[in-house]
Amino acid sequence: MFQTFKEWFWLERFWLPPTIKWSDMEDRDGLVFVKPSHLYITLPYALLLLIIRYFFEKFIATPLAKALLIEKPVQKIVPNTTLEIFYKKSTRHPSQSDIYGLAKKCNLTERQVERWFRRRRNQERPCMLKKFNEACWRFAFYLVLTVAGVGFLYDKPWVYDLWEVWTDYPRQPLLPSQYWHYILEMSFYWSLLFSLGSDTKRKDFLAHVVHHLAAISLMSFSWCANYIRSGTLVMIVHDVADIWLESAKMFSYAKWKQTCNILFLIFAAVFFITRFIIFPFWILYCTLILPLYYLEPFFSYIFLNLQLLILQALHFYWGYLILKILKSFVFKQTIQDVRSDNEDDGEEEEEEEEEEATKGKERNYLKNGLGTNMHLISNGQHSH
Repeated sequence: MFQTFKEWFWLERFWLPPTIKWSDMEDRDGLVFVKPSHLYITLPYALLLLIIRYFFEKFIATPLAKALLIEKPVQKIVPNTTLEIFYKKSTRHPSQSDIYGLAKKCNLTERQVERWFRRRRNQERPCMLKKFNEACWRFAFYLVLTVAGVGFLYDKPWVYDLWEVWTDYPRQPLLPSQYWHYILEMSFYWSLLFSLGSDTKRKDFLAHVVHHLAAISLMSFSWCANYIRSGTLVMIVHDVADIWLESAKMFSYAKWKQTCNILFLIFAAVFFITRFIIFPFWILYCTLILPLYYLEPFFSYIFLNLQLLILQALHFYWGYLILKILKSFVFKQTIQDVRSDNEDDGEEEEEEEEEEATKGKERNYLKNGLGTNMHLISNGQHSH
């Protein structure tokens, strides 16, 4: 049964243009052609990347984070058995009536109970150090992919003349640079997919799963059908923008707001140029229109372009999120990642602590006869 399915799956009419046989794609005269079995190596390479990532985060990203004064926060919370049991067995977000009852039961104020639950929830949130390490790893590898991609493609004629993408298709031999470009890219996306469960959860988690699966599917299909030349163009167009996004995240976590804002604006510009100008009017034109001058439409041509159109739909989704962030920047003068989990509790906690610390200082100043501006207060005067 498996053999029957395998024979059906690899039918030439699904993968190749009419009149072309798999025998035309066999190695000959020192020329190597793509084979599906080449892609098996991407899975062990993905696991190797996860190991490399572990050591990268431990010995490079974490020391860099500490140099930027990003530390793993020490959560301050007073142990309370009653509140802990309620937190674990009932809900993490108690109602006002629950808070009232718990306050009476624990002999605390309602404000203290609210603060306890807020701090307890914050204990389970990923800290800035973890987010920085993740962004640092992605930045480093996207940088490697982009530099390697430019090195692989700069002297290729189809970069400058799209008609060359389809010259002699599908009897186009595989170049070593194309092999490593695909293997590196696919291994990286497999590793991102494997680590989604342990990485920071965001609101667009499902979109990331769809994106990674679509990217792996697209690369695998383009490899097997020998759409290598157009595939490398798709990869370099996508990688070049991601460097700026990950670097902006790194500086955001380091609280370098001005640097983060500049990098994000650069990312937004590169994103919209590559995803909404170059991709549809260069890549899609190359894969959707130009082949019709050489070939009649066939299954793999349709399937390839269907996947690219799905990818373009994801571009619109992320473009919408970027516009929301830019809107927040215009009106609030700050970059806020709308994809992140709600972290208002943590920010509110910090504001509360700062407010309490300020009030404490003011009380100390008044006790010592000082105003809040550290000047002496004359008898009978009050600090305003």
